[in-house]
Amino acid sequence: MLNWDDPLATFTSNNKDNNTTAKAEEAIHAHNIIKQESVSIETKENIIDTQTASSMEPVRADDKRVINGLTDINQLAPFKYPWAWDFFLNANKNHWTPLDINMSRDVHDYQHRMTLEEKHVYENVLSYLTTSDILAMRNVGLAVMEKMTAPELQIYQARQVYEEALHTWTYQHCIESIGLEQGEIYNRYRVVPAINQKIQLANNKINSVLRADIDLTDKDELENFVLSYTFFAGIFEGCWFYNGFSPIFALQRRGLMTGTAEQLQYIMRDEVLHCAFGIRVVNQIIAENNVSIDPAQIQTMWEEAEAAEIDYARYILRDPIIAYNAEDHIEQFRFIANRRAKQLKHKEPFPGAKNRLNWLDEQANLRKEKNFFETRVTEYQTGGALKWD
Repeated sequence: MLNWDDPLATFTSNNKDNNTTAKAEEAIHAHNIIKQESVSIETKENIIDTQTASSMEPVRADDKRVINGLTDINQLAPFKYPWAWDFFLNANKNHWTPLDINMSRDVHDYQHRMTLEEKHVYENVLSYLTTSDILAMRNVGLAVMEKMTAPELQIYQARQVYEEALHTWTYQHCIESIGLEQGEIYNRYRVVPAINQKIQLANNKINSVLRADIDLTDKDELENFVLSYTFFAGIFEGCWFYNGFSPIFALQRRGLMTGTAEQLQYIMRDEVLHCAFGIRVVNQIIAENNVSIDPAQIQTMWEEAEAAEIDYARYILRDPIIAYNAEDHIEQFRFIANRRAKQLKHKEPFPGAKNRLNWLDEQANLRKEKNFFETRVTEYQTGGALKWD
């Protein structure tokens, strides 16, 4: 018999008293089963007949909805959204951990090769990212996932929650490897206004939909939910994360902090899927529910994100580093924002924005060679280049 208090405990069967007790219990149990089975077939049929017809009907794919659906949330197939299941399958091919990547060169670079300006950039990028991925995890796991009414969507989002936690572990691993003061790094988002501003924008979006009394059948509530999801998919993950990695990739191009950059390359692979999935879900919700959001609200959202990114860029790059400066960072945000807006079927928020970092897409792609002496083989099974369009 399984002991739920100590499931690993072993049991012996050579105790006579125990055997006697067990046999008595088995006899009583058998008698009870016989009594229960004496219920007539007619009675059982009457019980079945009292169940509603709707509870016995099979789930039809066409009846599913992203939100506000009425079909059985526990039944995966038939799929209404097979693309969501494909996202889940692809995400599982991209499995990795931060321990797969050798950080010894980064320790040497930080101690002996980095300038004060480069250390300022590196530390503050990590400070922002450590908090951001926890926010992304909370948004998907607490504010979004429970509102989905098709299980194929929830299953991918469960994987996404895990990946956000994995990313947080990765930043923590970088901080520990370099030997940075953890309390100081983690608290910067609370004491540095340029970092805090971005975090608070995200917090406000989460708090507006993370409510027990939210009713997505209400038009205004639904529009607000769509705006919040749009912010996280299109801006938070689609722009701020992508742009947030760029300063580290700029260091990597010069042979600095290559271990950290490789970690971010793996994270970016995950973020590609997060962004694409979120945008597709938003577009699906809008189509299914005939949602119409005031274009002025959308433009305001992009402009608020831009203002926060400008302050952030001018803080982390107050002194430019070789081949990278605040204006590069800001203009690249605008360029990427136009990409995301197009995918979301929005008007371009920043017409004429230029691709200032034409090396970024290639730099972000993971082209890792096998090195059996320094690290484990951590190539993605899916291969291929990142495609953000």
